[in-house]
Amino acid sequence: MTWIAKLLGIDKFIVRLGIIAPAVALVLWAGYAVYDGIYDRGYDKAAVTYQAKIDAMLKAAAAARTAEIERQDAANNAAKEREAARIAADAAITEQLEKQIEELQREADKDPDAGKPVLGAPSVRRINKVR
Repeated sequence: MTWIAKLLGIDKFIVRLGIIAPAVALVLWAGYAVYDGIYDRGYDKAAVTYQAKIDAMLKAAAAARTAEIERQDAANNAAKEREAARIAADAAITEQLEKQIEELQREADKDPDAGKPVLGAPSVRRINKVR
C-alpha cells in the first residue's frame, strides 16, 4: 500500500481508507444480500406451507358443508315421509269416523222413536257407539 501512496502522492492512510471502506461496504452488502435471500426463502417456504394448510382447511370445510347439507336433506326427507304417513293415517281415521257418523245418522233417521222426549234402547246404543 505504501507504493500506491507514493505513486499517487497521497498519504498511505487515505489509500488504506480507500481500500478498506469499499471492502467493508462490500461485506455489508453481501451480508444484507445473504440475509435478504434467506429471509425471502423462509418467507416463501412459510407462505407455501400455510397456503397448503389453508387449502386443506377450505377443502375440509367444503366437504363438511356438503356432508351437513346431505344430512339435513336426508333428515328433512325422512320427516316429510313420517308426516305424509301420519297425514294418511289421520285421513283414514277421519274417513272411518265420517262413515260411522253417516251410519249413525241413517239409523237415527230411521228410528221410529226419534220424536219422543225419552230415549229408547236404539238411541242409547247409538249414543254409546259415539263414546
